[in-house]
Amino acid sequence: MALKVAIVGLPNVGKSTLFNALTQTASAQAANYPFCTIEPNTGDVAVPEPRLEVLAGIVGSKEIIPSRINFVDIAGLVRGASKGEGLGNQFLANIRDCDAVAFVARCFEDSDITHVEGRIDPLSDLDIIETELMLADLESLEKRLPNVEKKAKSGGDKEAANTLRLIRIALEQLSAGRPARAAKISPDDERAWHMLQLLTALPALYVCNVDEGSADKGNAFSDQVAERAKADNAKSVVISAQIESEIALLDPAERNEFLETLGLTEPGLNRLIREAYALLGLQSYFTVGPKEARAWTIEIGMTAPQAAGVIHNDFEKGFIRAETIAYDDFVRLNGEQAAKDAGKMRAEGKEYVVKDGDVMHFRFNV
Repeated sequence: MALKVAIVGLPNVGKSTLFNALTQTASAQAANYPFCTIEPNTGDVAVPEPRLEVLAGIVGSKEIIPSRINFVDIAGLVRGASKGEGLGNQFLANIRDCDAVAFVARCFEDSDITHVEGRIDPLSDLDIIETELMLADLESLEKRLPNVEKKAKSGGDKEAANTLRLIRIALEQLSAGRPARAAKISPDDERAWHMLQLLTALPALYVCNVDEGSADKGNAFSDQVAERAKADNAKSVVISAQIESEIALLDPAERNEFLETLGLTEPGLNRLIREAYALLGLQSYFTVGPKEARAWTIEIGMTAPQAAGVIHNDFEKGFIRAETIAYDDFVRLNGEQAAKDAGKMRAEGKEYVVKDGDVMHFRFNV
C-alpha cells in the first residue's frame, strides 16, 4: 500500500530537519530561511517492528522486510498560502496527494533561528496552517458547487445528488471554522467523501518539535499542543528533530548509549512513525520463512481474502483459506510446527477478520 504522510508547518519549525532524520539522508535542504524547500521531498521509511526481528530469529529468515510509509516534506506554508502567498497553491496541491498530515509545531526558543511570525506560539502556528487549509477547501468546494447542483437538479444523477449532500456537510463544518475531519461520515459515504479531496479531511497528527533538554518529557509549549490534540480528538508526539538528526547518523551501539544519556528508551522517530501508521488505521500481519520475514500493511478490519490480496490479486481471487497463528503463540512455541502440534494453527475462511500480528500462510487456487 503506497501511503503518504505530509510533513506540514510554518517555515523554520524543523520540518526538513525532521524529514532528514526520518529518511536518514540529507536530501532535504535544512536552512534558516523561508522556502528553502521548493519541491516536496519524499522519503520511504520503514515502520519500526521488533516483532518481525523476533520471528526472523526463530525461523532463520535471510531477509527482513518491514512495512513502509512515505513521508513528504512540504515547503513551509505562510499566512495567505490559500491565496497563493509563498508559493502556497503549489504546496497545497502537494498535500492533497497525501493520506494524512503531520503538523509540525515549533516548541523551542532559539534566537539564532528566525520565526516567520516573529514569536514562539505553537498553537497560533497550528491555527494559521489549519486556517489556510480550510480556506483552500472552501474555495475548492465553492468552485465545484454550481456544477454539482446543476447535475443534481436534473433528477437522474444520483451520484451528483450524493456528492452535493457531502459538499454541503463539508461547507457547514468549514463555514463554522472547523476542519472537514470534524464531520461525522458514515462508512457508506467514506469513498465519496474521500473523492472530494479535502485537505482538512485528512487525518492529522501534531508533532511537537522541542529543544534537546525537553526530548524526554516535553515542555510547556508541547503541553499546550497536547491539550489541543486532546480537544481535537487527535494525537500528539514530542520529538527533538535536531537530536533525531544526530541519532540517525550513529551506529546502533552509539545510538543506544546516546539515547540512554538523554533518558530515552528509543528514538522519538519510532513513536512518530508508529503514530502515523496508527493514524491511518493500519496494522500488520506477517509471513515468515527461510527466505524472508515480512510485514504486510493492511487496514484494520480487513478480511483474510482482502489481506491476501495485498500480496497479489490472485491470492484474493482464488482464496481458499488462511493458515493462521497468533504472534504470541508462534513465539511462545518457537515456530510453526510446534504451534501446529499444539493446535494453535487455525484454518480461517473468507469471513475471518485479520488481527494485528497474525502469522499467515494463504492457500489459493486460480
